Amino acid sequence: MTADDPCSGASFLEGLRARARADRRRIVFAEGTEARVHHAVAVGLAEGLFEPVLIGDPGTVRAGLAAVGVDDPGRVEVLDPSAAGGIRRTEEVLTAARRARGSSVAGVDALARDPLAQAAVLVRTGDADGGVAGCVRTTSDVVRAALLGVGLSGASDTLSSAFYMVFEAAERLARAGEDHPTRGSVLTFTDAGVVPAPTARQLAGIAAAAATAHRAVVGEEPRVAFLSYSTKGSAEGASVTLVREALEVFQALMPNVVADGELQGDAALSPGVAARKAPDSPVGGRANVLVFPDLASANIGYKLVQHLGGAQALGPILQGLARPFNDLSRGASASDIVAVACITALMAGSRSGGATTSAGDG
Repeated sequence: MTADDPCSGASFLEGLRARARADRRRIVFAEGTEARVHHAVAVGLAEGLFEPVLIGDPGTVRAGLAAVGVDDPGRVEVLDPSAAGGIRRTEEVLTAARRARGSSVAGVDALARDPLAQAAVLVRTGDADGGVAGCVRTTSDVVRAALLGVGLSGASDTLSSAFYMVFEAAERLARAGEDHPTRGSVLTFTDAGVVPAPTARQLAGIAAAAATAHRAVVGEEPRVAFLSYSTKGSAEGASVTLVREALEVFQALMPNVVADGELQGDAALSPGVAARKAPDSPVGGRANVLVFPDLASANIGYKLVQHLGGAQALGPILQGLARPFNDLSRGASASDIVAVACITALMAGSRSGGATTSAGDG
């Protein structure tokens, strides 16, 4: 893949904006008083990427938007989280959702005052196409609001997440003629934010959700590698067995998707290494969806690649929700927020993929 490919790093980010612009969606931002959100909204409005709805104290929100040049009140809808009507509506929806699950409704009145819960309910009811949060609140806060306020899709019984690792820096290596296993690419890392120790069946489901979302968001066919400290029997252990079993389940779920395991990272990403370590692997060292055996390895891995490898980390992308409600890392920049909002908009346009975007700090 080259820098001109639609799924290469720079082209991927440009393509996100172009595709979002072509199908503008209504995106709610639960952290409406945050300055980074104001900058992201200003970009979104200037480029026509999405229709923003911000939740927060109206005076604070409007002042922040004016500071970045958005001083026309008609361009952005602002919802006051203390407004009685919004609280009552949120409480009614959350109460009904909990009763449908057979859960207690205790504490719903307090939860209904939380902007996260209010945003999730707007997405659930279709008053917003998708939601973005997490640059201030934790991933656990966002996940709780998403599970209760939006709910799982009928096709999934596990909420999981993925990061899109965008390698723009690697493209510069490609243009210089240097070999690099991730040059010009976008890789999915899963699950780096939600499920600490998945079973084999859960891991297979996580991989299936990530593969489907990779196709929808990145626009290329997924090539799935189940990662391990072992390549094709070079070591043994409980984690290795888990990965092997997960691959079997995945292949039954998605027989037409290229997948292999257990593979070490180099065998998954380098054709030369794969030729030596796993010569019969259908992935052939060209994986674009990396399935980690547990949350710890995935979370450590994505942060190392982000800070040492120069990749931009978008996510984690929440997978398994009925509608997109996406998390942000608390270290997210305004450009990260714009990208995640665009991903959210794209997923709103193809909800049959069953994945939602999150960018959370695990």
